Amino acid sequence: MFTGLSAFPLTPLQNDAVDDAAFVRLIQRLTVSEVDSIAVLGSTGSYAYLSPEERRRVVQLAAGHAGSKPLIAGVGALRTSEVLANVRWAEESGAAGILLAPVSYQALTDDDVYGLFRDVTGATDLPVIVYDNPGTTHFSFSTELYGRIAELPGIASIKIPPVSAAAAPARVEEVRAVIPDHVTIGISGDAAAAHGLSAGCDAWYSAVAGTLPEPAARIVRAVAEGRHDDAAAESARLSPLWELFGEHGSVRVIAAVAEHLGLVPQACLPLPVRGLDAGNRLRVARIVEDLALA
Repeated sequence: MFTGLSAFPLTPLQNDAVDDAAFVRLIQRLTVSEVDSIAVLGSTGSYAYLSPEERRRVVQLAAGHAGSKPLIAGVGALRTSEVLANVRWAEESGAAGILLAPVSYQALTDDDVYGLFRDVTGATDLPVIVYDNPGTTHFSFSTELYGRIAELPGIASIKIPPVSAAAAPARVEEVRAVIPDHVTIGISGDAAAAHGLSAGCDAWYSAVAGTLPEPAARIVRAVAEGRHDDAAAESARLSPLWELFGEHGSVRVIAAVAEHLGLVPQACLPLPVRGLDAGNRLRVARIVEDLALA
């Protein structure tokens, strides 16, 4: 569950409510793909914009349609009491693991974040992924903090931010040196996945795989088979998509891809987050067709 390809699908909205049918379509596509796990309510799943009731419904829907794929549920929230409530419904709904980000309004300290993970791991038997996503949470984990948190019972994986190809081997080795052997390292930032995996990351926590699992699976499979050049070539082929991610953020681009493919309704993101403008939607459509992603 904490190695290979973990797909992070959108949580599509229509008329300011979760579109159950569109969400189930995304989950069902993933069940017949080569992804190794499904992670709902990550950043791509817009968890921070959903009510507790909506979040519970999303996990229940995913659990009911995920088939044999292990299901991971995001539980991050501003208050620890809210996080613990989210953990309870993740357990009750059938999640096999949880994804925890240090969500904040007031800036958090290292001790604040350590205390959050200590409280959560002490309250559940579900394995926990440490979700390091400074672009959205505005909290950056130090390597020392990785090590402190990884010693807690129940910590199963650490999702590290993207790192350059040149820096990836040293960074993975640096993180590996401070965490127990059973804790895996997952790369995020889809453009960095191929070289992150080739540098020794165990998993790819992927936004693109939630909507387009096939090209992501080709990259993971190539690395697993030792075909690192093929993985790099496939990632390079997707560079027009990665460029759009860099310009507009992955969630807006992936939403436009899913909308173009007819998988989700138009304007599926939660306001005030707006999708791409008409010109960039046209760029997305051309990329999807040129790269045969449909």
